[in-house]
Amino acid sequence: MSTTMHHPATGSVPVSRETGGSGGPRHSAKSSRGGALIAYLALGGLSFAVLQSLVAPALGTIGQDLGVATSAVSWVLTAYLLSAAVLTPILGRLGDMVGKRKVLIIVLALLLVGTVLAALAPNLTVLIIARILQGAAGAVMPLSIGIVRDELPQERVSVTIGLLSAIFGIGAGVGIVAAGPIVEHLSWHWLFWLPAVLVLIALLGAIFGMPESPVRTPGRLDMLGTGILSVSLVALLLAISEGQTWGWADGRTIGLLVGGALTLVGFVLVELRVTDPLIDLRLFRHRGVWTAPVVALVFGFAMFGTFVLVPPLLQLPSALGYGFGKSVSEAGLYLLPTVVAMVISGVVAGILIRRIGPKVPMILGGVAVIAAFLIPAISHSESWQIILSGILTGVGIGMALAATSNAIVESVPAAQTGEAISANTVLRTIGSSIGTAVIAALISSNTTAQGAPTDEAFTTGFWVSAGIGVLALLAALAAPSYRRRRQDAESAGGDDLSIAGSAHD
Repeated sequence: MSTTMHHPATGSVPVSRETGGSGGPRHSAKSSRGGALIAYLALGGLSFAVLQSLVAPALGTIGQDLGVATSAVSWVLTAYLLSAAVLTPILGRLGDMVGKRKVLIIVLALLLVGTVLAALAPNLTVLIIARILQGAAGAVMPLSIGIVRDELPQERVSVTIGLLSAIFGIGAGVGIVAAGPIVEHLSWHWLFWLPAVLVLIALLGAIFGMPESPVRTPGRLDMLGTGILSVSLVALLLAISEGQTWGWADGRTIGLLVGGALTLVGFVLVELRVTDPLIDLRLFRHRGVWTAPVVALVFGFAMFGTFVLVPPLLQLPSALGYGFGKSVSEAGLYLLPTVVAMVISGVVAGILIRRIGPKVPMILGGVAVIAAFLIPAISHSESWQIILSGILTGVGIGMALAATSNAIVESVPAAQTGEAISANTVLRTIGSSIGTAVIAALISSNTTAQGAPTDEAFTTGFWVSAGIGVLALLAALAAPSYRRRRQDAESAGGDDLSIAGSAHD
């Protein structure tokens, strides 16, 4: 059955919706969906997030084993980020068009092939190809959230989205924590064999235990917009990732940044004119939509800023007067409180969102992450300061990631969930890349005569991250209130458009 929905941000949106076998709407069947669906989606998201960060602490070991320089082995990270940034909006849009479950199965299959190939990689070239295949799984997030919105009862959606969103931060933290013990006691190849088991379970669950989502967005894939956006993202992320190696004033870095910015402007102009855009930019005229990706971008910076700052500080010799002399494994354990805090705060954020909307959790997340970086910026000489900072970071990231995803879901038509969440995911990926590059540049450019980062380098890094957190707080404050969101949802008419608009009726 086809219907036309109206949404205040975009106007009329054609939607194709299937009905149940008895002729009644599938909405009545949502209550029968349960933990298995959530578990499969969570495993897929966890696998992607773990693989994103798991290799970072092991780059030196991988480079030595494969006989390549540090600058070359960094492509193991760069290739993954580029692939995720380019393919996420494309696959998210395809999911809206042809079915989220179908595309999720393809994505998980690519992730599994890439992970096994990486585990078997005999050289850097094969490993980079494997990482490109793994990057396709960046679309797991938008596809999963779209499936949750389509399949679960509305009273469970906000909490589930909060959990799935937090899992992306949790997975990144788990990757940092687990990398050291895996490399020390096994080998770097097991960095891929272990996640492959999770991916396989998620893939089998998607094939055999997951229904196809009923919502479709008729149309064709915007090939022109896809090409332009791909060029823009590759240029920008390549400049950010390699700028430290090439030099920020190098012609290649500047050329890629300028070229990426110009093609991004071209992408916006094209998308505003085509009939079936890859990303409907008209969505972002709505305050409930544009504020969420800004917060996501900033928290991507903050999350990976933490992962770049804290482990090196803990591993520096205590003889320096500011290091803690911890091993790679011990340093990873210091991030465990961060991971636990993400789990708890993601679920709590989902409950708050259901009751009062996503704005308050976004604000709380911003306040928490500012405090998380202010503490070590003022002093980081004691272990408790690092641990408390990590807990607050986990609370802030868990709250913010859950709130931004829910804010978008509540602000766009169900048929456009994939493309809107894809844009949010891409911006978080870009934020992660910027955070990694900026903090790494700060640390490497302020060193002692022996080549170790100075204490001032870490202090500056913490202050910069706190300042970035202020930007997240300002964006959260600009988000519409719960009452405003509910008014928009009620004016749109239809329970598929807003969780907040119906969860309290």
